[in-house]
Amino acid sequence: MLSNREFSAAVERGAFPEQVGVPLDAPFTNKNGVIQNLLLEKFTSAAIIDSVPGAIRANHFHQTDWHYSYVVKGAVWYYWRPVGSSEMPHHQVFPAGTMFFTPPMVEHAMFFPEDTTFITFAKNIRDHEHHEEDVVRIPLIAAAPDGAAPGGWRISFPSTK
Repeated sequence: MLSNREFSAAVERGAFPEQVGVPLDAPFTNKNGVIQNLLLEKFTSAAIIDSVPGAIRANHFHQTDWHYSYVVKGAVWYYWRPVGSSEMPHHQVFPAGTMFFTPPMVEHAMFFPEDTTFITFAKNIRDHEHHEEDVVRIPLIAAAPDGAAPGGWRISFPSTK
């Protein structure tokens, strides 16, 4: 597995790692508390996002942008696959204290089974206008409450064969 610096340096070069989870280096701890470095390379914008249980975010891909997502509290059920694929997307759960990466040209969606706060760090300017110019919306996932399903939610895949 790559170190945080190796991972972010690869992103900076445009050599996007295959692994989705971003390694975090050991925190620096002293009598004053803890410092956890998240990124050691360049990015253009950062945003903090709160999501309610049952929310779906993304369901799109970026033509040129990439982003890191750091989960502050809650959890993200993350789904991704190459652009244009009709195969079942990959899935990984990211709990609080973890970070993941989305390169350009990767269809992705985030589902929030609980109140969740996460921070995104992106390559491009992330005001609404610039963001919408770069994304292509797709129906990667849908969700419905289901007491019998894991986590109480049933995830479906409208664009999957």
